[in-house]
Amino acid sequence: MNDGGLSPIPDPVPGRGAAGIHRWVSWLESEHGRSFGSYADLHAWSIENPSRFWGSLWDYYGVRSGTPFDRVRDDSPMPDTRWFPGATVNYAEHVLTGDVDGAAPAVVAASEAGPPRELSWDDLVDAVARARTGLARLGIRRGDRVAAYLPNIPETVVAFLATASLGAVWSSCSPEFGTRAVIDRLTQIDPTVLLAVPGYVFRGKQIDRRAELASIAGALPGLTHVVEVPHGGLTVGSSSVGAAERVPWAELTAARGELEFEPVPFDHPLWILFSSGTTGLPKAIAHGHGGILLEHLKVHDLHMDTRRGDRFLWFTTTSWMMWNLSVSALLRRAAIVLTDGDPTWPGLDAQWRLAAATGATTMGTSPAYLMACRRAGLDPAGELDLSALRQLGVTGSPLPPEGFDWAADRLGGQVYLNPSSGGTDICSGFVGGGPWQPVVRGELAGPWLGVDVTTVDEQGRENPGALGELVIRSALPSMPVRFWNDPGKRRYRAAYFDRFPGLWRHGDWARRGPSGSFVISGRSDATLNRGGVRLGTSEFYTVVEARPPVRDSLVVHLEDDEGGPGLLILFVALGDGAALSDELVDELRRELRSQLSPRHVPDRIVEVPAVPRTITGKKLEAPVKQILLGRRPEEVLDPGALAEPGSIDAFVAMARDGRFAVLER
Repeated sequence: MNDGGLSPIPDPVPGRGAAGIHRWVSWLESEHGRSFGSYADLHAWSIENPSRFWGSLWDYYGVRSGTPFDRVRDDSPMPDTRWFPGATVNYAEHVLTGDVDGAAPAVVAASEAGPPRELSWDDLVDAVARARTGLARLGIRRGDRVAAYLPNIPETVVAFLATASLGAVWSSCSPEFGTRAVIDRLTQIDPTVLLAVPGYVFRGKQIDRRAELASIAGALPGLTHVVEVPHGGLTVGSSSVGAAERVPWAELTAARGELEFEPVPFDHPLWILFSSGTTGLPKAIAHGHGGILLEHLKVHDLHMDTRRGDRFLWFTTTSWMMWNLSVSALLRRAAIVLTDGDPTWPGLDAQWRLAAATGATTMGTSPAYLMACRRAGLDPAGELDLSALRQLGVTGSPLPPEGFDWAADRLGGQVYLNPSSGGTDICSGFVGGGPWQPVVRGELAGPWLGVDVTTVDEQGRENPGALGELVIRSALPSMPVRFWNDPGKRRYRAAYFDRFPGLWRHGDWARRGPSGSFVISGRSDATLNRGGVRLGTSEFYTVVEARPPVRDSLVVHLEDDEGGPGLLILFVALGDGAALSDELVDELRRELRSQLSPRHVPDRIVEVPAVPRTITGKKLEAPVKQILLGRRPEEVLDPGALAEPGSIDAFVAMARDGRFAVLER
């Protein structure tokens, strides 16, 4: 780790070989006569010359198109910019054809529901060809929607690639989601086929989802078939799918036809992802074949250094964009490591043990998991064989500085720590690390290539060094091609462009450092405004959650409509057997005052059983605030999207009891 100084391209981990960015920069020099003295120079070129940059990636990765494109992009401003107009591509073709070693592993899967499984590249190609034939037999054609209610298992990857090969549109929800959460999403896109499991296994227990599946199938009027994927030891049964026809997975994949690929326009929808749905109906975000193909080739090669023969492990559900990004490791001829169930079962070290058992070269996880490992005193590299591990990816929320220290101490120079931040909206990252960037303690190393990112104040003016809104100043190929059922892109424009015309407002509150690094301080809709000073929530969590026995926390500010200071409330969830004593309250207040400022000292510190988080790990700051101000829970959040459905109950009870009258002191 260092303070942000740039240097010639190093090995990301000494002795592990040249990184992908080495090879691309060398190619740029030989093919285009371009040379760069630093990552900052390279990034500046990528945003000042977007057509040359993205065009170079097209050439370097050998993107195949059945028709020529007119130009790399047109001159339309966001969100109407068109990329590679005239080109026809297919994402699945680039995954499954080309320079592939058929006997090498492509998919390695571990599951609580059964023994480990492995698919070679030949196995994967055969399975996709069979699933493609089956979906075509069910009537799936270009543009149809195929939805999944599936965990992170090989059949999900196979079904997605088969869907993409047909030019149909994929969307998936994890079976951990509640019924309403799934229906709110899938009714927006009207799928024709639903692939589903009747249940799954979590912490060693069988979870029956047949009743939920029946409700979901009954709420989808255009559904013609439900494909039952065996998992969890249960059977769907015809009564669980309503008017749709039940098709067993074995029947769907019984016949192998030709594996062909429907050529589609560059911006033809590949998949539909959904926002978290914590502040309204989830946004149905459609990304295009070509934009995702180029973006994910860039990210995996130039920023995540994913290489042929690697094993890419990232704990994710099928509802999170990290599942989609993980599947794209196949583009780099790496094997993907899949896992479902509880990532901390039978013990907190389960993810490390899986990385050791599968020989993972990249392991991706959440800051919450790393901080839990730190509190528990785990020593993964000391206790397990992690000699293959080259990179530790971290995303989902800000990683506190102490998390950087723990990773450096326990993993040493063997592993490159690569925290990043982006979103479902682009199915990628805006800022993060990479082999030619330093690891900066407590920060994200800098903007990723091609991303013209900065921060602005409330008037839309750049404000280097100060907290502000994270914005993007020019279009990216993986920005949504549209929201589903959004004529005229009205919802799309309102989501990103209403606040600062001409700038994409992402909704993160961030600070940009003098070296180009970034600190994400939480969602801007949850940013606190106390006495006219805006405070980022992640600053609180870094201090509070470093103090045992605090295992999680959440802070909200209830404003006073009459102009008073309002109430700043810190909620803490404590470890087993711990209680919120006066001594702990005083210590937390002292630490917040000394490490941050007097403005950060809460008016109240309240113990709660759990902090509400989405299934993807995001804290529900804004919904909790609205509930405490009197809104009904169903108006501000989807209980089915909660990691722990009962975690919101304590806040509902406090609101009902009038515990926090804003003017009360």
